[in-house]
Amino acid sequence: MLSLEGTPQGTILPVKAHPGSRRNGILGTHDGALRLAVSQAPEKGKANTALIKLLAEILGLSKNRIELVSGETSPHKKFLIRGLAVEELSATMTTLLCEHAANSK
Repeated sequence: MLSLEGTPQGTILPVKAHPGSRRNGILGTHDGALRLAVSQAPEKGKANTALIKLLAEILGLSKNRIELVSGETSPHKKFLIRGLAVEELSATMTTLLCEHAANSK
């Protein structure tokens, strides 16, 4: 279960980043955070940019609606998903995680 946090601007999504992976994608969840893999190395913000791009792709949003709000140099990050209520993001993430689980088998 993801630990989503509502704000007046949108929803905070906790992410556990796995930079330098073979491919980009969802790895699952752990301790309330979405685990995401990106192939970019964690240097000069490249992995953070790749994470924003990946989140935009999987959520079907434009990149300017996703902002890194904490964890710039840490694997534990928090992203603000602008204009998306907790309930909406929770439903979307549940669907995505179910699809990921089905494809992993």
